[in-house]
Amino acid sequence: MKLVPIPEVTDISAINIAIDTVKNSKQALVFCNTRRSAESTAEKTAHQIKTENKELEELSDKILKVLSSPTKQCRRLALCIKKGTAFHHAGLAAKQRELVEDNFRKGLIKIICSTPTLSFGVNLPAFRAIIDLKRYGGRWGLDWIPALEYHQMAGRAGRPDFNDEFGEAICIAGNQNDVDEILERFINAPPENIYSKLAVEPVLRTYCLSLIATGFTKSRQDLISFFEKTFYGKQYGDMVEIENKIDKILNYLEEWGFTKSGVKDDFVSANQYTNSEADEKIETTPLGERVSQLYLDPFTAHQIITSLRRATQKMTTELSFSQMASSTLELRPLSSVRVREVEKIEAELTELSSELIVFEPSIFEPEYDEFLKSIKLSLAFRDWMDEKNEDYIMEEYNIAPGEFHLKRDLADWILYGSEELAKILNFNELVAKIRKTRFRLDKGIKEELVPLARLKNVGRVRARKLFRNGIKDLGDVKKADISTLSQLIGRSLALDLKKQVGKEVKEVPKGKRKGQTSIEKY
Repeated sequence: MKLVPIPEVTDISAINIAIDTVKNSKQALVFCNTRRSAESTAEKTAHQIKTENKELEELSDKILKVLSSPTKQCRRLALCIKKGTAFHHAGLAAKQRELVEDNFRKGLIKIICSTPTLSFGVNLPAFRAIIDLKRYGGRWGLDWIPALEYHQMAGRAGRPDFNDEFGEAICIAGNQNDVDEILERFINAPPENIYSKLAVEPVLRTYCLSLIATGFTKSRQDLISFFEKTFYGKQYGDMVEIENKIDKILNYLEEWGFTKSGVKDDFVSANQYTNSEADEKIETTPLGERVSQLYLDPFTAHQIITSLRRATQKMTTELSFSQMASSTLELRPLSSVRVREVEKIEAELTELSSELIVFEPSIFEPEYDEFLKSIKLSLAFRDWMDEKNEDYIMEEYNIAPGEFHLKRDLADWILYGSEELAKILNFNELVAKIRKTRFRLDKGIKEELVPLARLKNVGRVRARKLFRNGIKDLGDVKKADISTLSQLIGRSLALDLKKQVGKEVKEVPKGKRKGQTSIEKY
């Protein structure tokens, strides 16, 4: 690694360096500290580029058509694409991110302004990586990023797979003090230590249950011996503390009904077993085994089971179950509740409290903020199921399409797990309700469209179109005239729908109308 000046650029800024890179027939990644900064930098860069071409116009059109109703964010990206620039962050739809990455590899897009999402495990032909070394750190304001993150971003420049002999990682310093700081913190500094994820309690809980469920460990001592040999055990060093954590988790697993053991009431203390008890066999219950198979954090599973028990005593709706999913650890971090949203969400909460199956904390408890966030997301889910589009969700809740669809996928996973747990607990009425919630959340439809949306290749738009024209269920599809169906959704799909409902329609030969007789036959 060597430090070199950039003599070609007189006005030093990320935008000018990126444009200089394009002038030298190279490509650049500009790493920004926020999504808003990535979008703004891409737009400002695009405004300084005059050239356009047909391929970029076509790509811009593809970007706009990814969502059925383009959002403001989609339109901003499409305009940037026309100039050969783009922004990239987790708020974009997955297909949009894929199009940006693929066309950067092809060389059609020259500059990507991105959050650090592109710095890990992505191989792109960037000659220069232009890096913002500071990030907003909550109440402390802007702070330096970790050295490891700098190394990851710098590593995107000059990739051997794309025949680059070298690349340039550029950090812009405001003054000489910044230069010295950057040299000390990033250029000459090693990356920070890597820590085992087992130190995170939800992960440790999940692995403890998994090891017992698979029979890999059969006792408390087996668990301790296993973790002693892991990177976590070697790094942590204090096995007494790890034993205490494992004992605490084992107590919870048994209390929640996920494991059972030969240990009775003779504990030495709340979290310690005697030596003679150390080898007592521990095994999972059928419930615990299913929790392990579902890859759920045992705490989340316990939270779900508690909510399901409350649901048996309430009049539940789809919002009851979507809010339950939104309140789990797996869906965090949740979109923050803006100051102007608090009053509206709390007003909605007053109306919806009878439907909630998750315990509502007091307004004075620290958990209340996360609870409000879960209500906000569940309201967004409700609007999605009421057939509002991504543009509406983004404007109303400030949740970008990429983030929203990720949360939907995670919620579906949690709801699937809830459905399976409800089966084991014989909450049969809840199984059907959860299944309907999953279906509506997946399709984004009101309940009246459920029968039509079960048909293959019929989404929310086509289902609504059929419904508005009097075709409201499978019986109506079966009875509908093929020509009427064809006018609404196209002939090939109309024929396919008829086939799906068990009514084959014979194709009329091309160029011949139905009922027409040939001249010879006449």
